[in-house]
Amino acid sequence: MKYWLVLCLALFGPATVLGQFDYENAPICYGAAPGNNRIVRLMEQLEDESFQIPWDDHTGFLRGLLQLLDIPQESQTLVFSKTSFQLQKISPSRPRAVYFNEDTYVGWVRDSEIIELASSDPGQGALFYTLERRKDGQARIILDRGQCLICHSSTRTQGVPGFLVRSIYPNGSGHAVSGTSSYSTDDASPFEQRWGGWYVTGHHGSMRHLGNITYQEDGSQSGSKADAGQNLTSLPRIVPVQKYLQPSSDIVALMVLEHQIQMHNWLTRVGFETRIATHQDETINEALGREKSFQTESTRRRIATVVDKLVRYMLMVDAIELSSPVEGTSAFAEEFSKRGRRDPKGRSLHELDLKTRLFKYRCSYLIDSDCFQKLPEPALKVIGARLREILLDDAAGAKEFRLTDTERRELCEILAEVQTPFWMTYVLPRE
Repeated sequence: MKYWLVLCLALFGPATVLGQFDYENAPICYGAAPGNNRIVRLMEQLEDESFQIPWDDHTGFLRGLLQLLDIPQESQTLVFSKTSFQLQKISPSRPRAVYFNEDTYVGWVRDSEIIELASSDPGQGALFYTLERRKDGQARIILDRGQCLICHSSTRTQGVPGFLVRSIYPNGSGHAVSGTSSYSTDDASPFEQRWGGWYVTGHHGSMRHLGNITYQEDGSQSGSKADAGQNLTSLPRIVPVQKYLQPSSDIVALMVLEHQIQMHNWLTRVGFETRIATHQDETINEALGREKSFQTESTRRRIATVVDKLVRYMLMVDAIELSSPVEGTSAFAEEFSKRGRRDPKGRSLHELDLKTRLFKYRCSYLIDSDCFQKLPEPALKVIGARLREILLDDAAGAKEFRLTDTERRELCEILAEVQTPFWMTYVLPRE
């Protein structure tokens, strides 16, 4: 069997043997391992019967849950399209609230018996859970066993268990209008394709989006006002804001959410791709009597290809430029900017620009996360070498990545402080 696998890999390459991206079997074994994330740690705390998530009659476990997971209430965004498995309970007058921090997401629907949870796990990618109240009043968190992957594992999520922000043309009940387009949006998406089926509060000048409004079955906009839904500073009256933690669905939170979810997907893709390619190499090496650590040329190319896509997204090469300044309606921008680690000059990758682009510094803050730091070493080596070329060595490469000399110098200084082990181990050394 080993020799047949070696022959297949030699003749056809790993993609043919794998077929669709395989993460349920070794070495990933998705869902089989318990995971290592905030939600798992909360589940461990709940095993102690004396530990309780605070409950209130207004939002149930929501407020206490966010505090325990270190998720700011200001991150609230509201989606009224029926694009959740709780679609029967969601409508324009009852939008689903989404809250998030750098690695964990919470989805809450008014009067629902469950709260949706998800976390970007360093080893497993996106893991999905539900929180429910037991008969004794205690909270119980249950790991999803595949239902969420119907939507959360596709080309929209880079082929791995991941996250997505969907934009549709919703009708008056929140369903997608038949025959219309839908979009999975991130920081590179044109503004005019974003947030269909979401509420959006904030100023964005002359830029236009799909949020806040519904559409007729012929695809035309409901209502007669051409700019309906644009530059709203408060939610429509149809939404009972007093029943939510915040009276807003902040545009800045939405933009950060879009960047973050796709960055998480790319981190997972690089981790899975590298682990699977390395696992295949080890199988071949054992069959051929080679050193276990020997890396084939096809594996090197495979890792380099997916790493280049990650680095391109991480350095925001394709992220749109803003033609008008953006301003939110909550304290999210201020709270988010406070969260990042800072260098001696007070700079942080969490700092926002909001005048010509989303972030002040053109490198994702998720480079300073467990999901990045715990990538397989072969991937970290390639990422480090690529960043060395772009930030330290190759001016032509920096131009391709739209970085000025000043931006390169600033990123080098910031990364040397907030990601010192990675910087010293993988970026600075030269072979």
